Amino acid sequence: MKLVQFFKRIRLRTWIIAGLAAVLVVGSGTTWAVLALTAGSARAQSAPTSMSVAASLQTMQKTVDGTGTLAPTVNESVDFAVAGTVTAVNVTAGQTVAAGDTLATVDTLTVQADALSAQATLASAAAKLASAEAADDGTDASATTIAADAAAVAVAQAAADKAAAAVADATLTAPVAGLVTAVNLAVGDAVTGSASSSSGGSGTGAAASGTGTGSSSSSSTSSSQFTIVSTDSWTVSLSVGETDVANVKAGDQVELSTTDNTSFFGTVSTVGLLPSTTSGAATYPVTIAVTGTPTGLYDGVSVTASVVYEKRTDVLTVPSAAVTTASDGTTTVTKVDSAGAETTTTVTVGETVGTLTEITAGLAEGDLVKVTVFTPGSGNSGTGTGSGSGFPGGTGEFPSGGTFPGGTFPGGTGGTGGTGAGTGTTQGTSSRG
Repeated sequence: MKLVQFFKRIRLRTWIIAGLAAVLVVGSGTTWAVLALTAGSARAQSAPTSMSVAASLQTMQKTVDGTGTLAPTVNESVDFAVAGTVTAVNVTAGQTVAAGDTLATVDTLTVQADALSAQATLASAAAKLASAEAADDGTDASATTIAADAAAVAVAQAAADKAAAAVADATLTAPVAGLVTAVNLAVGDAVTGSASSSSGGSGTGAAASGTGTGSSSSSSTSSSQFTIVSTDSWTVSLSVGETDVANVKAGDQVELSTTDNTSFFGTVSTVGLLPSTTSGAATYPVTIAVTGTPTGLYDGVSVTASVVYEKRTDVLTVPSAAVTTASDGTTTVTKVDSAGAETTTTVTVGETVGTLTEITAGLAEGDLVKVTVFTPGSGNSGTGTGSGSGFPGGTGEFPSGGTFPGGTFPGGTGGTGGTGAGTGTTQGTSSRG
């Protein structure tokens, strides 16, 4: 009964103050927990680690890096050079052929007739010349007749040779060895002999034509009767920026790799003289000839290329982290002897490539130098402790002389140290408002 009367005597203002006190206590504990966590995180910084590393001889090289596209060196388009009706197609797409293999044939009736006619004309011209020579009487008229007949023989001979070549061209053969990638011809098709391949393909193989072959070039088009590409010879087309192209020259070695980590090598074969600005910046075309016959390469595959334009062997180097340069330009390393004693030693440095720095004076191969590295702390095992009170002192008394039952508010939560084990307590007690 007395307790009920006590609560009735408490004014509204007193209840409001009590509520605010409780909120502040909880708020204070929460704020402290955040601060403790932040402090623990700040302590979990990288810790320095020292080790001794021997100065060693390395191969240092400078490269121009880029990406390019793989293409077969030979990319031939082959078509009939004579007119006729196709009588046989001897290969299919996906088939490998050798140079000289028969691809297709056309009927030879027309070309054979032309060849026979040309031979008859040649024989007639030769007989006429022989007759003129037999009747030569030494006069200018005889000499003129002989000269004219000899010219006629020469013309007839050229026509006969051309007709004979046309007979041979009725059989279309592969000008190069490779993989047949396109066959756009079927038995019964009529060819005119006027088909020709366009020039300017991605391949670099020279166009080839010979007995029994039609016109061909290093480019393939959809209208070509046959397309043959090489499977053992490759090139890479690379674009090099204007600031780097001056370092690239024909004959430079190139380290190449595909996205599946297939590594191979090549050499720079050509460096273009005219830039391209289609990408918004001037770049120059560089052609790379792949060395040897690496397997697992395919037309159109993206390739990473590193053109080595400077390479030096047996260069004395130390990790760059071991080298310190003072404000006056003096360069030093901390040399470590066999007993572990450390000595600051002045050195002369050369070039820095990657994580290595060249030492030209001050050290010898095998000398130990101190390297200090910073590694992230494992586990960040800091501890954070915090103690705080909701309100100082206090026994739970309120204005107006009342006493709050229990007189104590629950404490806050302790801080945590970094991400490791953190301990902390925050005690809060009610106080006089």
